Amino acid sequence: MHTKNKLHIYKKKRFWAGVLLAQFLLFYVCSKSGVMISFFESFFELQKETHQALFSWIPFSIGDLIYIVLGVFLLYYCISLFRKQRRHGSMLKILIIINIFYFIYQAFWGMLYFQTPIIKKLSSQKEPDVKRAKQLALSYLEKCRVTRQSVREDSKGIFIITNLDSIQQEILRQQSKLPSYISNKKAPQILDIKPSLFKNVMSFTGILGYYNPFTAEAQYNSELPHTFIPFTTAHETSHQLGFAREQEANFVGYLIGVHSSNPELRYSTEFFTLKSLLRFIVEEDPEFVKNVLHQYSPAMKRDRMHEKNFVLSHQGWLDDFFGYTNNLFLKSNQQEGSVTYSYFIDLLLNYEK
Repeated sequence: MHTKNKLHIYKKKRFWAGVLLAQFLLFYVCSKSGVMISFFESFFELQKETHQALFSWIPFSIGDLIYIVLGVFLLYYCISLFRKQRRHGSMLKILIIINIFYFIYQAFWGMLYFQTPIIKKLSSQKEPDVKRAKQLALSYLEKCRVTRQSVREDSKGIFIITNLDSIQQEILRQQSKLPSYISNKKAPQILDIKPSLFKNVMSFTGILGYYNPFTAEAQYNSELPHTFIPFTTAHETSHQLGFAREQEANFVGYLIGVHSSNPELRYSTEFFTLKSLLRFIVEEDPEFVKNVLHQYSPAMKRDRMHEKNFVLSHQGWLDDFFGYTNNLFLKSNQQEGSVTYSYFIDLLLNYEK
């Protein structure tokens, strides 16, 4: 009887391994079909509105709870792999969980990585030009200097957010004002932005925020320096709109923030844009970047130092590990690695023309 049971489980394991392989092939074929990608885009709009209606009113992240429960089950089954009596049954359950979550992930989110890139929607599609990037960097330096004067700071002279709810409401308003040639996605005007339950771990991983495709919630790390939070929130809500690629979410977040009447959101966005431009320029002309950093206003220099101190105080092996795994994830989803921001700069320069 015991042998029959082992044989039965073995056949089930082969079945679920076969199902997983079939899913890989199915979604690969779907990713090559414009009709199927369009179908998944429409399906995303439906599930997004449904999930946000279900979960937005809950003050904490349901998606984080799902991850915790899933992690506990996977850890239990992984430990059981070392017990001879439970090894085969645990492997079967792990395979079933992987199959279920892989299918849901691809259906809800993964196929959106194959949408038409935003760059193809812009009239000009030239390669990023360092000379133009320098001009834009000087422009955003001046914008940052001016906007920084209209925001509040703490007793140490560091930028602080005075009303996060008003920033989030402004993000929703700006979502509905995105240029139609860039986005025809629905902005449901449902506030579903939540602080992550994993904020302590996130601070040591370099992760500022994330979108949960299983619940359509946007999470951010509430421990971040305040200069990061408004733009990070705009970025994650861009994922909620349906922009899967990281640098496209950066660009849509930029469009949301740079035209905002909220000075806190605008400053965070302008500061992010300036830093991104300088990262792009520094390899070609480090002296130019040093000169721009020298021209930061005293308040901007304090904000920059606060960011640097936060990053330095949270460096470690977790940061290296998550940086490496995130890089692999981006490259496996039709994106550049996490090291480069050139696609965002490409979009920015073509748009600003």
